[in-house]
Amino acid sequence: MAATLINLPTPVVNYGLNNLKFCLNQQTAVDPPPRLCHNVRMTKILLVDDEEMITEPLARSLRESGYEVIVAHDGRRGLALALSEQPDLVVLDILMPEMDGWDVCRALRQKSPVPILMLTALGEEIDRILGLEIGADDYLTKPFSTRELKARIRAMLRRIELDRNHTPTSDILTAGAIRLETNAHQAYKNGAKLTLRHKEFELLRLLMANLGQVVTRAELFDRIWGTDWLGDTRTLDVHIRWLREKIEENPSQPQYIQTVRSVGYRMVAPQAEA
Repeated sequence: MAATLINLPTPVVNYGLNNLKFCLNQQTAVDPPPRLCHNVRMTKILLVDDEEMITEPLARSLRESGYEVIVAHDGRRGLALALSEQPDLVVLDILMPEMDGWDVCRALRQKSPVPILMLTALGEEIDRILGLEIGADDYLTKPFSTRELKARIRAMLRRIELDRNHTPTSDILTAGAIRLETNAHQAYKNGAKLTLRHKEFELLRLLMANLGQVVTRAELFDRIWGTDWLGDTRTLDVHIRWLREKIEENPSQPQYIQTVRSVGYRMVAPQAEA
């Protein structure tokens, strides 16, 4: 029996081809769109930078990769959009009018755990460390390539998705006065609730799940930031310092989180020490 040829309208053909290409891309590591072949919400990225020569091509490229992109050209507008639009990730420049990136990051961190990737033309180490200390998850120094920016974005979003899908082996973890309720994602010290960022909680959970044992830096990065982490390795030390400031009586003389030089960190229960 001869096959029957059906002439489809060009838009329908293009739609089918685009869907086929999209689903094939899901099986490759080459810039796959961040959504499934089903009717689900697109990953939303907020791009905050006062230079339209940067935001226009970046926004276009990100949209072509399947992201929903919203743009702000000053810090105050960027903060307002971050709170109202609830993006999945914020790409944030530092030197901007109205409100600089430092202040936006600080203000946003008081109300949202959204991942923040900071863009900076500042090359000094102290500026990069400051970004991590005030709550940024990663930074990228200008000039940078669109490919590198996309790689950072994919790595950050992939890590978050893995963290969401991770099922702890135990719901309750304790170490001295510290108590973690992993399913509820709550942490307490002496019964008082602790306010922890997402990665601070995951870092503390991993250390408490291995109470008394050394967890290497490599394992911490693999489990918390992912094997494809492209950022500064010092971010681990910054997060450890933040944790110590929240759980230790004296962060400069830690009793809970011990440093094992050149190896990693170990969590102990102070009252168990003889």
